[in-house]
Amino acid sequence: MSKGITKRAENYSQWYNDIVVKADLAENSGVRGSMVIKPYGYAIWEKIQAQLDFMFKETGHENAYFPLFIPKSYFAKEASHVDGFAKECAVVTHYRLKNTENGDIVVDETAKLEEELVVRPTSETIIWSTYKKWIQSYRDLPILINQWANVVRWEMRTRLFLRTSEFLWQEGHTAHSTAQEAIAETKQMLEVYAEFAEKWMAMPVIKGSKSESERFAGALDTLSIEAMMQDGKALQAGTSHFLGQNFAKAFDVKFTNQDGKEEFVWATSWGVSTRLMGALIMAHSDDYGLVLPPKLAPVQLVIIPIFKNEEELSIIKENVNEITQKLKKLNISFKFDSRDTHRPGHKFAEYELKGVPVRLAIGMRDIENGTIELARRDTLEKKIYKIEGIDQIIMKLMPEIQENIYNKAFTFRAENTHKADTYEEFKNIIENKSGFVYAHWDGTPETEALIQEETKATIRNIPFDLPDEEGVCMITGKPSKRRVLFAKAY
Repeated sequence: MSKGITKRAENYSQWYNDIVVKADLAENSGVRGSMVIKPYGYAIWEKIQAQLDFMFKETGHENAYFPLFIPKSYFAKEASHVDGFAKECAVVTHYRLKNTENGDIVVDETAKLEEELVVRPTSETIIWSTYKKWIQSYRDLPILINQWANVVRWEMRTRLFLRTSEFLWQEGHTAHSTAQEAIAETKQMLEVYAEFAEKWMAMPVIKGSKSESERFAGALDTLSIEAMMQDGKALQAGTSHFLGQNFAKAFDVKFTNQDGKEEFVWATSWGVSTRLMGALIMAHSDDYGLVLPPKLAPVQLVIIPIFKNEEELSIIKENVNEITQKLKKLNISFKFDSRDTHRPGHKFAEYELKGVPVRLAIGMRDIENGTIELARRDTLEKKIYKIEGIDQIIMKLMPEIQENIYNKAFTFRAENTHKADTYEEFKNIIENKSGFVYAHWDGTPETEALIQEETKATIRNIPFDLPDEEGVCMITGKPSKRRVLFAKAY
């Protein structure tokens, strides 16, 4: 086991924190609740960002950038929106500091802002105040904009990647001429998130609608993808919101339709954040460290030469050169670690900890035999292969590893998904088994709140792929047409 990592089964929370820090992904900063994303962690985020950005542009979206600071009065224009974010807002009141006679630095009270500014917790209000200037006619629609940015939500309890006061994300904001078009956009972007989660993150997700009390502040409908972590808890991995005309009415954003009549614009917003980094860690990793799917690994393969002196290293380099040239042609990212400051065993543990999918080790005896050792990170299996043709073996192995990581997560979810027909059965599963629970609910926020208060489990979503099933609410006995997904969550 990699030195210093708490066993997952002993303390899941500490295990997670150990991996984040020891795999060099991130660390706490000098600002409470804010993190430093280190180069290796940021390299994974860049892979996530690049693929999502490609997928957004494939669906017709463009990137733009909007201000970090939002006039406080903008929030007051959409009542449910301000209610949803008021407790998390950081507010700028002054624009200058000054030195006192005793050398202290204080706020200059003469430099008070005429209107206080909220540090962006989300950008609906500033964007819709801008869209008012951009939209006059149906010819100006749709507007399909995405923004890569940082946001600030003043969290009391923080955890690296999962919940920090400042985090990175993307937020899509679109404007449409009809409700049908906006609803279609909302569904389309959830499908994009689900495809990314499953095909790139190797993380199975459940798509569905949020209950009314779990919707985004100001939305008529919120769709989500929910993933199971290895402690059985759910993690909301992406959301897409149908905002109706709420923000258009708040900011008086109208367009003239083809009949010459004025209408309010229809809106959506959707986003994912660096929380996906937390999901990636918790869905796949083990007691040795990170397990990265090849599609998101900054380094897909590491080659570790085993040598005694510079002469042996030179010979190994020469023999490995042909392999690396072929790997370049196959677009497989690799690293040749020839450091003489660390022993091979240390390097093996280091790259296991960092989740590099494939490791090759080669020494002088291997060169004499025409062989090379290959180790898989997902299964920890080692095998000796002929050097000749190793590139083709690696090429076939990468998608196999990707699929194996997904299948392992899918199997884990299946084994930890339950049905409950009575409240006693439900509470027993939540307390003693954990995982996902499908149960009937009467559709009222009162019953939903009672379940959360008594069990800490919430309705994660109302899954799209569950068939209608007549039943009765496990609490009230009132009729229910289908089960919903419950779980404890991050």
